[in-house]
Amino acid sequence: QVQLVESGGGSVQAGGSLRLSCAVSGFTGGNYSMGWFRQPPGKEREGVATIHRTGSTYYADSVKDRFTISKDFAKKILYLQMNSLKPEDTAMYYCASHSRKWDGLHTDFRYWGQGTQVTVSS
Repeated sequence: QVQLVESGGGSVQAGGSLRLSCAVSGFTGGNYSMGWFRQPPGKEREGVATIHRTGSTYYADSVKDRFTISKDFAKKILYLQMNSLKPEDTAMYYCASHSRKWDGLHTDFRYWGQGTQVTVSS
């Protein structure tokens, strides 16, 4: 079984930066897709960024050019670098891995972490 644990969340002023990490453990197999999702207060969960097993990346329009998804293959850690943060980025952020069916930003993933809170104040 695969386990995902997010870290790096917290409170930051608008315009600031945070880097989220997602540590992967368990039997993962070889290369696999991963992604970051978020759920703002009072809203549905939405895709933020995904990375295909081949390395191709996909971003929500709202975060493109501000966020960067990357993966350390050796350490099995997924990152989300978040710059120029806005109050509307406030949400619980979740990482996910191993697509059931790949569909870019809307990929259906098999494994999920518990989430880490990001709060951006004005």
